[in-house]
Amino acid sequence: MRPHGPVVRTVRHDPADRPLLVIWEATRACALSCVHCRAEAQPRRDPRELDTEEATELMRQVASFGRPSPIFVITGGDCFEREDLDELVRRGRALGLAVAVSPSGTAKLDRAALVRLQEAGVTAMSLSLDGATAQVHDGFRRVPGTFDRTVQAWATARELGMKVQVNSTMSSRTVHELPDLAALVREYGAMTWSAFMLVPMGRGVDLGALSAQQCEDVMNYLYDLGPHVPVKTTEGHHFRRVALQRAVLEERGADHVEVMGLGELYAELTERTAAFGWGDAVRARRPPVNVNAGYGFVFVSHVGTVHPSGFLPVSAGDVREQPLPEIYRSSELFTGLRDTSLLTGRCGTCEFARVCGGSRSRAYATSGDPHASDPLCAYEPGSFPYAEDVAALLAS
Repeated sequence: MRPHGPVVRTVRHDPADRPLLVIWEATRACALSCVHCRAEAQPRRDPRELDTEEATELMRQVASFGRPSPIFVITGGDCFEREDLDELVRRGRALGLAVAVSPSGTAKLDRAALVRLQEAGVTAMSLSLDGATAQVHDGFRRVPGTFDRTVQAWATARELGMKVQVNSTMSSRTVHELPDLAALVREYGAMTWSAFMLVPMGRGVDLGALSAQQCEDVMNYLYDLGPHVPVKTTEGHHFRRVALQRAVLEERGADHVEVMGLGELYAELTERTAAFGWGDAVRARRPPVNVNAGYGFVFVSHVGTVHPSGFLPVSAGDVREQPLPEIYRSSELFTGLRDTSLLTGRCGTCEFARVCGGSRSRAYATSGDPHASDPLCAYEPGSFPYAEDVAALLAS
């Protein structure tokens, strides 16, 4: 079969040599107390944090990866807890980096702060919205007013011309919000809407992850939204597998509900979205990007330790002691994660391993082995009926 454009995107440079994204946890301080927080954020800053000059050195190391430079994302905790945030953005831009921020929906997230960040050189930011109403979102974040502040910041950032990514956590208590969240994204506009498939760590251990079947339903529902909303996933790498399967089924004219074994959650989400009456597609579907923990992605903690992902708390080194490019390119942890032959269980035998690989973070969180199977994937390797079509897409 001949695909109409890429189904899964690959970055133009070698992701083993240079990451697409460098995420820096500038601080763990945050005024919120979110029920899913990976960092288990604290009200006060840690005295061991990278200071202004050390953070500047980190950005020099990021720039040393070469062109095109990785996107440098300053997150937290709440990055607005850093008094030097504007100065750090200016220094990053002076080094030639594209700098984005990921703040929390606190009282510090106001128009004046966004204007200062834009003047410093920020062109993109991400905001978290886990419910379509204040009742749901504020209950998730455990601070009243968070929903209203986040939506206002979203509108302000768009008004200022900044690109906005909206992040939403998928859990048993929020998954039914998906249609209404999609409607909000469509109404306000966003560069991307990222569905975060929960990794059970930090405060999120007892939050209530989706089952593997529910995840399959959600992935297919998100694929359906593609022509209407710029959707992507975080720690949901098998969305790339679903995209390839659905492209094959569309070319074949096959019933995806039957072939993919979709269930009640998919039917509910689809029915509720159909009631919106959105009609014809308004945009091209956004192909997911083939990156994973340690493969196009690297996380630097508030104290300078280097990890394949913020959700995989195994350190490969420390930027205070060793340059980030050296850690990223040659550490045993990172090179091992990039070797799909080390995958075990169903991930190890899956024909989609090269473009999916599963969540290494979730595998580690649930088994202690970063090479184990992703427990949130329901697919049985080799069970998809159109193997030759898949092989042709993978080859392309």
